[in-house]
Amino acid sequence: MSDLKVNIINHPLIQHKLTLMRRKETGSKDFRQLLDEISMLMAYEVTRDFPTKDIEIETPIAKCNAKVLAGKKVAIVPILRAGLGMVNGIINLIPAAKIGHIGMYRDEKTLEPVEYFYKMPKDISERLLLVVDPMLATGGSAVAAVDMLKKRGAKSLIFMCLISAPEGIKLFNEKHPDVPIYTACVDDHLNEHGYIVPGIGDAGDRIFGTI
Repeated sequence: MSDLKVNIINHPLIQHKLTLMRRKETGSKDFRQLLDEISMLMAYEVTRDFPTKDIEIETPIAKCNAKVLAGKKVAIVPILRAGLGMVNGIINLIPAAKIGHIGMYRDEKTLEPVEYFYKMPKDISERLLLVVDPMLATGGSAVAAVDMLKKRGAKSLIFMCLISAPEGIKLFNEKHPDVPIYTACVDDHLNEHGYIVPGIGDAGDRIFGTI
């Protein structure tokens, strides 16, 4: 894995909650809640290096210089449908962020992504886009989503996922070496059906109870 370019967020709380999510007996309600919590914790780490600037404010006691965020505005871009499960946790941390949507599904025979929906804020070229999907498996959907965003003017992007496979990371690195990946865990491999092993199963089905 030494040749893979990826940022692994191994905070103990994230790892604990991820273990609870992996359990097959974890129901949709708890799965959604855990994903919401992990997404917020991951966003906290992803935004650690956001630039700040000093401004002058007045507290009830005195005037002082204090820091606020500087630089680009943020948009959260979930890849439908499973990516929706990561939005609330991030928006709770960055409430001013806009939200775009990219609809894709994976063809079960070819394992290739198929686009069916696209809706973004008009100023994506001026925003940092947090593209989110719980799983980075084959990498096809993530690569296609970033392709679409770049073609429409996006210049600053981060891809954030819960679990990733080496195969998906490798493909994403090859196609978009300028876009950093943040993940909570790199699992072992993909099986013959393109699912991450050991993984968490189908994230969309487990989020929405459509198993």
